[in-house]
Amino acid sequence: MAQTLETLARRSTSMKGIRSVVHTMKTLSVINAAPYDHAARAIEAYHATVLDGLHAFLSQSGPIPVRAKDAQRVMVVFGSDHGLCGNYNEALAAHVAQDIKAAHAVTVLCVGAQMEDALSDQRLDVSKAFFPPASVDGIGRLANLLTRKLDVMRRDSQPQDLSVSLAYFARDEGGMQAPKTVALLPLDPALIADLQAKPWASRSLPQVFMPPDDLFMALIRGHLFASLFRAAAEALVTENAARLALMQQAEQSVDDRLDTLQSDTRALRQAEITTELLDVIIGFEALKKDKRRQKADVPAAQD
Repeated sequence: MAQTLETLARRSTSMKGIRSVVHTMKTLSVINAAPYDHAARAIEAYHATVLDGLHAFLSQSGPIPVRAKDAQRVMVVFGSDHGLCGNYNEALAAHVAQDIKAAHAVTVLCVGAQMEDALSDQRLDVSKAFFPPASVDGIGRLANLLTRKLDVMRRDSQPQDLSVSLAYFARDEGGMQAPKTVALLPLDPALIADLQAKPWASRSLPQVFMPPDDLFMALIRGHLFASLFRAAAEALVTENAARLALMQQAEQSVDDRLDTLQSDTRALRQAEITTELLDVIIGFEALKKDKRRQKADVPAAQD
């Protein structure tokens, strides 16, 4: 179908509108990622305090028995419901399916309805889905809900232990992002060994004013909360990073399309100008022929 200048002008206007939307989404991705990154860094201070408390507890207690065999396995998957971030949910769901394909009776908790659908496509049943946080303030709410849910599952599974893992997109040292699975419970034996071997820095020995079992469970809940909070914040950072990368690609595609439309517009305008000039020249030549014919006819008529 032949294009007209009006058609190209309408398409260029539409593409400019799309580019404006894409640029806005790219800017929002940059703005939204910063608070989540700050939240992920801030929770590390709280987590360090929890580990100090665990260090104090271990310095006054004996070795903690770690029973990882025959534990009920729980996987918490952090997805996205905001969209415009590519195959974020699908890639993470495929990673989770690959990670637990050899396991049996894995209870899956997920964040986000779209992640629940992605896990269902991988033939994984989701025990419960949670709403993702809409802002930084919602990260604490989500981490608290997940901590309480895991606490209930731990009580229901007794005397069987609970093995908890987290799956989310995380940043690597090169600034890229990749799906990551982190074992949360039982506690890493290497972490316990390091805390027990680490000398107490103060000359004053720590004192415990509550039952050891209650203190240990409180420290475990703090460890769970901090780890879940950081995973949720990290997932939101990488989600916005994925959206930013996608918007940059879309912006480049729109710019390329605009350049093509502008080139087509210039070519069509030049063609129309050339056609109009040819029409003027042809009309001028026709008028000259008519004048010559009239001059030739005038002497003949006088004779």
